[in-house]
Amino acid sequence: MKYIITITTLFVCFCLNSCKKGFLDKTDSTRIGTGVFYQDEAQVNRAINGIYGQLQGITNVNYIFKEMTSDNTTIDLNPSDRGGAAGWEAFEYSTVNSGNGEITNLWVRYYATVYNVNVAIERLAASAIDDAVKTRLNAELKFLRGFLYFDLVRFFGNVVIVTKPVVTPAEAFELVRTTSIEEVYSFIETDLKEAIAGLPTKADQATQFKTQIGRATKGTALATLGEMYLTLKKYPEAVSTLQQILPLGYSLLPNYADVFDITKKNNAESVFEIQYQGNNDLGEWSSFMYTFAPRTSSNAIVGFKGQGLGGRNIPTNNMIAAYETGDLRKDVSLKTSFTLDGVTYAIPYVNKYNHPHTIAGRTNDNWPIYRYADVLLMLAEAINEATGPSSEAEGYLNQVRTRAGLAAKTGLSKDDFRAAVLEERRVELAFENHRWFDLKRTMTPEQLATFMNAHGAEEKAHPTVNRGGVAFNQLDYVYEAKEAILPIPATEILVNSKLTQNDGY
Repeated sequence: MKYIITITTLFVCFCLNSCKKGFLDKTDSTRIGTGVFYQDEAQVNRAINGIYGQLQGITNVNYIFKEMTSDNTTIDLNPSDRGGAAGWEAFEYSTVNSGNGEITNLWVRYYATVYNVNVAIERLAASAIDDAVKTRLNAELKFLRGFLYFDLVRFFGNVVIVTKPVVTPAEAFELVRTTSIEEVYSFIETDLKEAIAGLPTKADQATQFKTQIGRATKGTALATLGEMYLTLKKYPEAVSTLQQILPLGYSLLPNYADVFDITKKNNAESVFEIQYQGNNDLGEWSSFMYTFAPRTSSNAIVGFKGQGLGGRNIPTNNMIAAYETGDLRKDVSLKTSFTLDGVTYAIPYVNKYNHPHTIAGRTNDNWPIYRYADVLLMLAEAINEATGPSSEAEGYLNQVRTRAGLAAKTGLSKDDFRAAVLEERRVELAFENHRWFDLKRTMTPEQLATFMNAHGAEEKAHPTVNRGGVAFNQLDYVYEAKEAILPIPATEILVNSKLTQNDGY
């Protein structure tokens, strides 16, 4: 029953923490219960670090839902192993249904993290920690909850809002979805505004909270809120929110490759990145290149033989063609082939997270969530949508293009500028988990289905990677408007009949 999650997980957590003295009431001297934890700032920080650890688990697989679902990437299909066909492959081929295990796991990861955020918020409020410290830590927790719900609402629509730990089984079975998406966004907005008011800036973090470098800052929360306003087409609010980031000290690095350099983590361009630490046995490593490398590339890319390589998130031919001639980002972001034992294989792969490491499978790459380049492009888009193209909007777009070695774009109409920004986002932020939500944000569900069906037809006619004789299923790459949002996991509805399913599933 490992897939029965949200309610069961909350109920089990309640039981483990609140049983009366009895047969199961044993004390493990190696663990600290929540009843005696959260007593000082150090303990709360350890709890928050644990939540960031859960963000690692979320980020490890989010490429499936945010890149592979889109036109950016595909898979290096394994003809001899079809075990992923009903799971992660379904997101590439648009054959997802409510029984898909990856959707269940997605729901689990997010709500398990929300649960721990809510526990920390409740325990922090009841603690005797200094008020100024409490305000700052509470702001960070509110950011984390708003950040998680911003993904949840874009994945599933009007989801269940949980604001406190469930303390009785009856409460668990009363959890229902909100009546509207607007209600979820209002909840996110409130959390993020509280976060903005209480979080330190990146500069303050670097001087006053050095042990917390890499955690969320005021700029992080502003970027998230700005993107939320873009998603809701509240363009003036997006402009005013994103403009608040400009004086906070961020800047584009002169060299695009340096943005992802493992020796330059949390650099001047980084607004928020998920932290990993490789080359050791501490359990904090990333392994993106092992997941993304073509299946048969052996040590040609990752540097170690005998490793199971995923062949996932392979750049599509369409993605490769999106780069303009002379774009300096292309060679950093992807490679179109690899050479093994003197033979060159024309299988593309993501290169952005490909850096030397000393232990097989344990890379040291962080994952970027928000970068200053992203902020500039969001701001350019918001200004264009709010008031039309202007020299200010062009300036933000062209800062990004100039760094890429490309000519500036000027004199565009509003529609052409909109298209230019979307295309710039595609190549600038390639393989950073932005593409699917960018497409959703800028198209109606019907337009998105048309767009993705065209992509599917292109991929069927000219597959990016040789399929080894495996024919396409007649349902592969057949998109419907309903697929703009995912189905609620069937297992969740099985546990709680009060949950309703999204239309069409």
